[in-house]
Amino acid sequence: MASAIIKGVLSSNFLSSKNIIASEINEEFAQAKAKELNIETFTDNKIIAQKADVIFLATKPHFIKDVLNEIRDDLFEKEFVGEKLIVSIAAGVSTKTIEEAIGHDVFGFVAPVIRVMPNAPAFILEGMSGIVRGKQAKDNDLEFVESLLSKIGKCIVIDEDKIDVLTAISGSGPAFFYKIINEMALAGEKLGLDYEKSLLLSIQTAIGSAKTMLESPMTADELIQGIATKGGCTQVGVDFMTEEKTQELFDGLIQKTAEKAKALGN
Repeated sequence: MASAIIKGVLSSNFLSSKNIIASEINEEFAQAKAKELNIETFTDNKIIAQKADVIFLATKPHFIKDVLNEIRDDLFEKEFVGEKLIVSIAAGVSTKTIEEAIGHDVFGFVAPVIRVMPNAPAFILEGMSGIVRGKQAKDNDLEFVESLLSKIGKCIVIDEDKIDVLTAISGSGPAFFYKIINEMALAGEKLGLDYEKSLLLSIQTAIGSAKTMLESPMTADELIQGIATKGGCTQVGVDFMTEEKTQELFDGLIQKTAEKAKALGN
């Protein structure tokens, strides 16, 4: 996910490669990413904490506290106090957990924290991100993160108690849509259509439908009704979906995924 964000930011020209540094514990992987992204990489998180103004935490959720313990002293070096912003993309880890793990300096300063849930389409500048503002984050902190994420897609600011639902819909959602698109293509193949052609039909139809829904003032039901004419083949398909209770399928899908996202932070 870190690579997706970096690629998106570079592709949009929001930042240049010389303004981005990264840390990766595996030296071989770090060197590979340095070459791939044309950025400077290190194998020491403390260097990032010292050099960077905005620090993205892009590690697995269960490593967050270890990483913060590693870098917290560098965040509170006298010359850096008040100048660091922490942005976390770790699923399930609350802003409160991060703030408590960082702690505060002798003057009571707490580093501002913003929590983000991005998704993989940031690779192609079509990402969808949710933003949660920590208690210490200032307006300009939020504005910077919104500006950055808007360069790799769209973003919304939400209350933290809703982020696990957002994770299920947009964070995990691309995988669900890939599965749906592929299974529609496979259904076409079973009826005699070449798979590659069936897949293209499914992909482009998904793209066109999503863009139409995004740009149209019509509701989802109105858009459906505009295609599913009474007695037509589309209506048969829509009725079949209703009979098979696809809404209940997606209710369960999002609920299960959101529950897992929440559990990751425990």
